[in-house]
Amino acid sequence: MEAGSWSFLGKVALVTGGSRGIGRAVVLRLAELGADVAVNYTSDAAAAGQVVAAAGALGRRAVAVKADVSSADEVRRMAADVEEALGPIDVLVNNAGITRDGLFVRMPEADWDAVLDVNLKGAFLASKAVARGMMKRRSGSIVNLSSVVGRRGNAGQANYAAAKAGLIGLTKSLARELAPRQIRVNAVAPGYIETDMTAALADEAKAAIYTSTPLSRLGRPEDVADAVAFLAGDAAAFVTGVVLPVDGGMGI
Repeated sequence: MEAGSWSFLGKVALVTGGSRGIGRAVVLRLAELGADVAVNYTSDAAAAGQVVAAAGALGRRAVAVKADVSSADEVRRMAADVEEALGPIDVLVNNAGITRDGLFVRMPEADWDAVLDVNLKGAFLASKAVARGMMKRRSGSIVNLSSVVGRRGNAGQANYAAAKAGLIGLTKSLARELAPRQIRVNAVAPGYIETDMTAALADEAKAAIYTSTPLSRLGRPEDVADAVAFLAGDAAAFVTGVVLPVDGGMGI
């Protein structure tokens, strides 16, 4: 492996849902490796601003871009704003996601639609918005954030599991379509990670996670960020269409 294969100097990365949790860790990891970064957010401008400031402290150009990734118009505007501020987008990380958990027999249709619209349709729209430029330049990398739940299912999360499983299918299909233009598309499938979502779990639920995870702990956002950085960069120049589990062995 060449010494510069982990460098993102001269690259522009857009991370959806980049203001907190895994998204924040991905933004900062890419910035540490030299990328100029765009932080997409939906509502928390203060949190996005903090991530931008942290990336700036690393010596990188950084901008926050508000957009609802389930809206085609807002996604197109987001991509245009990022390119105007930073230049052509070299790396897209589709991380934006929400949950609306509940047993499927009681799940409101609105909760199904909301999760599929953000978690799956959002990745489709963002990928479509940046792909044309990548195709013209015959270069680019897209990384989708799936989940262990998308690989094995989970009671009470039919909508979330369906969206994350859909991301795996989207990843493999786009990898085939875009490979002739030298654009790589991969996915990361995290297990249970230390985020706001898992912080709210009851002690019994956390104990069950530890029991089902061979490494007997929750993952850290930085664990996922390192996997994303690998797949997004030249270190994975001959890797496309893969789903990389970052789950402590839960999927074994």
